[in-house]
Amino acid sequence: MDWKIEVVPIPVTDVDRAKAFYVDQVGFTADHDQQVDESLRFVQLTPPGSACSIVLGTGLTDMAPGSQRGVMMVVPNADDALKHLTDHGVTARGVEEMEWGRFVYFADPDGNEWSLQELPTYA
Repeated sequence: MDWKIEVVPIPVTDVDRAKAFYVDQVGFTADHDQQVDESLRFVQLTPPGSACSIVLGTGLTDMAPGSQRGVMMVVPNADDALKHLTDHGVTARGVEEMEWGRFVYFADPDGNEWSLQELPTYA
């Protein structure tokens, strides 16, 4: 039996601002934006090459905006990822070197924190 993580909720205060940040600045693809009713909006965004998406919206989670911490994406090259983010106006820090990879960190406008990991070369 396969168990796959496919959608991670990201709690935000302003759905349109967050969608623009993740699509226009970070580079996610906007897959779906549905206003189901006045209290439920579902916005699904996917990082390039990922099988897992994030969901933003209203009526989706009881997490406080900005409270999501530690979501990690794997990138081919941390230096390129840092350059992409800063070139698109995202405040990011890194590249931090560790035995288990090279890391870049950033937060969205609400303070939800992300890390990007370039995996080490395993010999």
